[in-house]
Amino acid sequence: MTTVNLALGAMNFGTRLDERTSFEVLDRFVDAGGTLIDTADCYAFWSDPSGRGGQSEEVIGRWLARRPGVRDRVYLSTKVGAEPVGPGEWPANREGLSAPAIKNAVQGSLQRLGTDRIDLYWAHMEDRAARLEDTAGAFAELVGSGTVGRLGCSNHPLWRVERARQIARGNGWAGYTALQLRHSYLQPRPGASVPGQDHRFGWVTDEIVDYVQSDPELSLWAYTALLEGAYTRPDRPLPEAYDHPGTTRRLAALAQVARELGVSRNQVVLAWLSGGAPAVTPIVGVSGTEQLDEALAGVSLTLSTEHRRLLDAAA
Repeated sequence: MTTVNLALGAMNFGTRLDERTSFEVLDRFVDAGGTLIDTADCYAFWSDPSGRGGQSEEVIGRWLARRPGVRDRVYLSTKVGAEPVGPGEWPANREGLSAPAIKNAVQGSLQRLGTDRIDLYWAHMEDRAARLEDTAGAFAELVGSGTVGRLGCSNHPLWRVERARQIARGNGWAGYTALQLRHSYLQPRPGASVPGQDHRFGWVTDEIVDYVQSDPELSLWAYTALLEGAYTRPDRPLPEAYDHPGTTRRLAALAQVARELGVSRNQVVLAWLSGGAPAVTPIVGVSGTEQLDEALAGVSLTLSTEHRRLLDAAA
């Protein structure tokens, strides 16, 4: 179904991005052959006065309702586990991944999205208060009923991902076949704190890459692929965690490839991710159609062997 290896990040739809602009972005994305739309039931609780999420799913649902026939052309990806559901501070008050929480949350997402199925349903962040058997069983029931097409796991330590997959295999259940983590061309110093990255296990590592490469069933999606504009915008400087010699080398290689191809550094990063081994699906949030067009051109760009070798050597 996928014709463009780019997921449209819908996190800010309905909060930082108004509905009219969100609709324009969605229309342009689909018209350009895009199919993957990524959201979550908790988006974006931190930007809404209510302190609750769901705004992004609601905007997507209203867009689908006004575009007859479009639902069958798109692949809806949403998540469960991080939405605040009670008093107290996040993340202690998040819904979690118990079987009742999953069953309740999926109904809310279906209603807001105005659909009878979710194509890819993610466990958003781990919940060690819930038994893995209960979480895996609840997700498998959704696949078995046709409510969910495929399962993914985001921001989990790899050992728990594999344990959950073993539980699913042992019971003949559908299990996780996708991972969603933070990844880009530039990397922070190991162990350094990065502002806005709340998930301890939210990073792509060499072990993750090897895990995905070794299992053809698995796919890898990457959020914050463009580092919130830091590659191209002087007003968005890199966090201090990226201040190390590796960044200098990578930026020099990136600038050389971008200059020789006559494209932006953002586009080179997206081409490097989407055309690599394994091929990564970048999730890109935009504030308008101009940024979307740049991202679409980036994943459509094929790097030469020489350019990829240059970028990989710097990395």
